[in-house]
Amino acid sequence: MSTRGKKYQEAAKLVDRQKRYLPDEAVGLVKNTSPVAFDATVEIHLRMGADPRHADQQVRSVAMLPHGTGRQVRVLVFTQGDGARRAKEGGADYVADDDMIKRIEGGWVDFDVAIATPDVMGKVGRLGRVLGRRGLMPNPRSGTVVQPEDIARSIDEARKGRVEFRLDRTGVIHGVLGKVSFEEEELLENMATFVEAVNAAKPSGVKGAYIRSAAMASAMGPSVRLDVPALATMKT
Repeated sequence: MSTRGKKYQEAAKLVDRQKRYLPDEAVGLVKNTSPVAFDATVEIHLRMGADPRHADQQVRSVAMLPHGTGRQVRVLVFTQGDGARRAKEGGADYVADDDMIKRIEGGWVDFDVAIATPDVMGKVGRLGRVLGRRGLMPNPRSGTVVQPEDIARSIDEARKGRVEFRLDRTGVIHGVLGKVSFEEEELLENMATFVEAVNAAKPSGVKGAYIRSAAMASAMGPSVRLDVPALATMKT
C-alpha cells in the first residue's frame, strides 16, 4: 500500500481534519498547502442530498466563473454546412467531420468541451458510450446543443470560464474553481458563483438538506472540509 509523499504529509499537518472551515479560511489554506511545483487546479466537491437514482432529483447545469478556470480549453464542435464555417471562424480547435466521428467511436477524446448543433445530434447520439462516461456529451440542458448562429458565443463562453456540473452516481458534484495562483478573492468569487448555480439547479424532488457536506483541495493536495451553512449562503 503506497504512502503519501513527504511534501503532502507536511501540508496535511496544517489542516485540522475535524474542523469545518469558512470559505475564506479554506481558500487560503488550499493555496498554502499545494505540495506540487506546478500551478495546481483548485477543485470543490459537494456531497448532495439528491438521489441520482430518481429522475426528479437529477442535478445538471452550468456555472460561468467570473475569473475563468485557468485551464486551456480545447473545443470540438459537431456541426455541418454553415455551422462548420461559423465554428472555424469562432476558433474551434476541432470541427468534427465523419472521419473524426469514427475516431471518437474508437476512443479518441483529446478535447475538453463538445458543442453540437441540433442537425447532427443523430450522429452524435451514437457516441454516447464514449462521450457520456467522460461528461463530454452535448446536452441542451448544459447549453452545449446550440443553433449555428450561437456557436461562436458558446466557444467563447467555454474558454472564458464556463463550467458544467452534474450529480454523479455516488451523489457528488465535482467542480473546478481555478488555480492556486489565483488571488484568494478570485477563488472566493468563483466559488460563490459555482455554489449559486448549484443552488439554482435544485430539483423539486429533493427534500431535506440539499448540500450535505463539502470539501475543496488543490490537485494532489490535502482536502479541506467546508462549513456547509456558510458555503450554501455565499452570494456573488
